[in-house]
Amino acid sequence: MGTSTVVQAVAAVIALGLYFLPAVLADRRKRHDLLTLALFNACLGWTGFGWLAALYWALQPNPPKDVATEVEQTRRVVRMRNFSVMLVQRVQNRATRNKNDR
Repeated sequence: MGTSTVVQAVAAVIALGLYFLPAVLADRRKRHDLLTLALFNACLGWTGFGWLAALYWALQPNPPKDVATEVEQTRRVVRMRNFSVMLVQRVQNRATRNKNDR
């Protein structure tokens, strides 16, 4: 095995590492959509735009796993808060009315 073969092997490993850098970063950042991003990187990374898009995607924060559930939970919290406020107002009004009736 000659020196040029070793140099070529090292260069190939470095090039492969750079090519899949977006997928590696996504894995390190524990993205939920890692497989999709890695496939995108593998298929379109050879274009400069595809590689940059995958890198940008990998550096974005994790999206919510289930947006619909998150929205429903937020609505439920708001409804409970409104119910509590209305209940407190009703109790206060009733207490004030009873106090004035005496």
